[in-house]
Amino acid sequence: MKILITGGTGLIGSHFIQKYQDKYQFTLVSRQHTPILSSGINPERITILNDLDALPNLNDFDVVINLAGQPIVDKRWSRKQKQKICQSRWQITEQLSKRINDSDNPPNVFLSGSAIGFYGRQGDEEIDENFAQVYPEFSHQVCKVWEDKARLCQSKTRLCLLRTGIVLERNRGALAKMIPPYRLGLGGRLSHGKQVMSWIHIDDMVNAMQFIIENEQLRGPINMTAPNPVSNRDFSESLATVLGRPNIATMPAFVLRGMFGEMADLLLYGQRVLPMALLKAGFVFQYDQLKGALEQILKP
Repeated sequence: MKILITGGTGLIGSHFIQKYQDKYQFTLVSRQHTPILSSGINPERITILNDLDALPNLNDFDVVINLAGQPIVDKRWSRKQKQKICQSRWQITEQLSKRINDSDNPPNVFLSGSAIGFYGRQGDEEIDENFAQVYPEFSHQVCKVWEDKARLCQSKTRLCLLRTGIVLERNRGALAKMIPPYRLGLGGRLSHGKQVMSWIHIDDMVNAMQFIIENEQLRGPINMTAPNPVSNRDFSESLATVLGRPNIATMPAFVLRGMFGEMADLLLYGQRVLPMALLKAGFVFQYDQLKGALEQILKP
């Protein structure tokens, strides 16, 4: 089976390729080759393209996975940075949709990235894939257009929109940025700590992607989160316990806003997102409780 993947050098894409490199033949669209080829992945299983120009259609592929996009939390949200966040997602998604539509023998399934930011800030209400009361902030606007551009080809292939939560992995992503303050004894909750964090272990993330590829009944929005989200306060306490470090500091909201500006909203507000589509389809999470997930990730 042949898979075309964008964003394959990122956290999720590189883990997916590494785990399934013996099962699939990958074509990677990326200008950054070194990270993926130095991470234990057999280069003979990967064809690398700098862009999509060499592919007028996608007749040769069984699956397309679209994970490309400028990291949303790496830099303060200036006007220029917002444009980068949007266009790095929207442009390539539109290009992929066009190529799928131009295919006489289109791929069987298109897994296109999105995020739980689609729902915007929410209270403590449980959110499944049918939840309609979104909050129209920047994260929603990014994901809404991102998904709309993927939907352009849904008449030609099975489209699955991966509304992804906080992906937990030791060396990259949000957790990797949280660990150093805790090791220094400076860990603690953000503001009041009541905001809900919907998370997923990296192994469950890539296993769920594989499950989606193989299960044709799954289509449309799919929440890629563990079934037991937690408050920021509980997350902080669990992380401190697993690391054996104190959990005494508090980062006030005004400090976060001073540091990150509008981007601080991602840290100060949350969503209680449940993976109902995956659960109803029979997917079994290896790590459905946060403490067990952190223990596995952070074990020596």
